[in-house]
Amino acid sequence: MPSLPFLPPLTPSAVVRALRAAGCVFAEDEAELLLGAARTPGELAAMVERRAAGLPLEHVVGWAWFHGLRIAVEPGVFVPRRRTEFLVDQALAQAPGARVVVDLCCGSGALGAALAASLGAVEVHAADIDPAAVRCAHRNLAPQGGRAHQGDLFDALPAGLRGRVGILTANVPYVPSAEVALLPAEARDHEPLAALDGGADGLDVLRRVAAGAPEWLAPGGCLLTETSERQAPAALRAFTDAGLTTRLAVSEELYAHVVIGVREG
Repeated sequence: MPSLPFLPPLTPSAVVRALRAAGCVFAEDEAELLLGAARTPGELAAMVERRAAGLPLEHVVGWAWFHGLRIAVEPGVFVPRRRTEFLVDQALAQAPGARVVVDLCCGSGALGAALAASLGAVEVHAADIDPAAVRCAHRNLAPQGGRAHQGDLFDALPAGLRGRVGILTANVPYVPSAEVALLPAEARDHEPLAALDGGADGLDVLRRVAAGAPEWLAPGGCLLTETSERQAPAALRAFTDAGLTTRLAVSEELYAHVVIGVREG
């Protein structure tokens, strides 16, 4: 892609114009972030060019706000969504005394980091199949003493966690395969397919997580995962079939649907 038609140093108004010309809806807000993040005029020009080329803003600046935390993200790693803060809030309400937290399909590790920051002294683990995500999660969990593991779902976890997990989050991929092409370009072109594609009906990974969760949850421990409104009934059945006491939490404001399953006894 050719360079943008300007020379540094860029003025704030020039940054806004460049972003608006590239189709950025919130050009003023994004310009403020880029101006604050750039250390030199040349770095600012490079950042504006990458954003105008379609790279997610969070990948350009290197972080995303999530549940009051600045979460490090890097190119190729799934960007935490604001609606997923609702999942964190539901986990804290369900298990405020949890002492062991596991964040499966962790991406940047945002859920584990947010839960650890809110719960205080807690043992936190994150796992993802993507090595770039694991590196990113390690950075975000290190301040809480958390650990990040690479592998396929529960296979990545230390065996000593079986039966001890108070909160198990799994922000699984849940976009049906045939609908991945319909996603916004920022996600489709710049986030890993494994973090988006949930199989034919979008629930392949969710079912695997639900089936394996009871073995890892402590009595009274909970599993939480995000899904769509359309998929919620099937997701609830998957949790119930796994032997969990199940309910659906919905935020109309964030358009968020979180399935919660509790291991009784």
